[in-house]
Amino acid sequence: MTGNHTAPTPTGAPHRVRLGGSDLSVHPLSLGGNVFGWTADEEQSFAVLDAYTAAGGNFVDTADVYSAWAPGNTGGESETIIGNWLRSRGNRDDVVIATKVGMHPGAGGLGAANIKASAEGSLRRLGVERIDLYYTHRDDDTPVEEFVTALDELVREGKVRAVAASNIGAERLAEALAFAEREGLAKYVAVQPHYNLVSRGTFEGPLADVVADHGLATVPYYALASGFLTGKYRPGGPGVASARSEGAARYLDDPRGPRVLEALDKVAAEHGVELATVALAWLAARPTVAAPIASARTIEQLPPLLAAATLRLTPEETALLDRASA
Repeated sequence: MTGNHTAPTPTGAPHRVRLGGSDLSVHPLSLGGNVFGWTADEEQSFAVLDAYTAAGGNFVDTADVYSAWAPGNTGGESETIIGNWLRSRGNRDDVVIATKVGMHPGAGGLGAANIKASAEGSLRRLGVERIDLYYTHRDDDTPVEEFVTALDELVREGKVRAVAASNIGAERLAEALAFAEREGLAKYVAVQPHYNLVSRGTFEGPLADVVADHGLATVPYYALASGFLTGKYRPGGPGVASARSEGAARYLDDPRGPRVLEALDKVAAEHGVELATVALAWLAARPTVAAPIASARTIEQLPPLLAAATLRLTPEETALLDRASA
């Protein structure tokens, strides 16, 4: 079983994938909202959201903590911008909004009271009556019985359509799924792990097995390794001074980093596309992966991300990338 079931679409309509056992049908590239209110102001964010949806995109990912790390921010900035955009465009029913609970500096953890209060805060900032996909952002020591029950209450109240988990281990995921099944409560339909061509170990293995066994969808974050897989950062090359360059540069010290770039160069040249397109296409074709998440600060950064939805790699190209990233 896999979590990336292809949904039928009318002729000419964008390709859609189903998220696990939910009724959510999404574009195979999720637009990351972590840059909204951080490296992209509201005007820039609106432009990116407009361009993404104009190209057929409908799956926007954010969190209540975005972007509390930026000077002057307190968290909730991304949700607020997305909410303002939804209201100004009048397109709420056309967009699947995913947000998260548990990592906000003023509302951390997965206790039942915090989940309930945080959901209300997200609903208010987004200006919506219901969150489409609500993630537990990071696992902690809260008993699964407590947070699974709290999430189920949100679903029953009509405030959340489906629930999912980010940054969770195989054992805890299996435990949460078993409890929900046993008690007839809302079950996770998706996971959001750190997963890309240069970071495979956190997902592949026991966690991927639980996801596959239960028919969940995978929605990987850091799909482009903080920009490293765009090819902007090269061994011996000039560093790109940006808010994210430090995160990308660390992959240059990993022996796999240069190997992966070399393989990406080769495959990208064969298709006449950018490296980011190939990296996302490789990820999208992995078992259970429904929609990798990638963010864009400007509209110029969007086309290579969206192009991944239609790029099909050959078995030989996939094997080359597999070997380079092993």
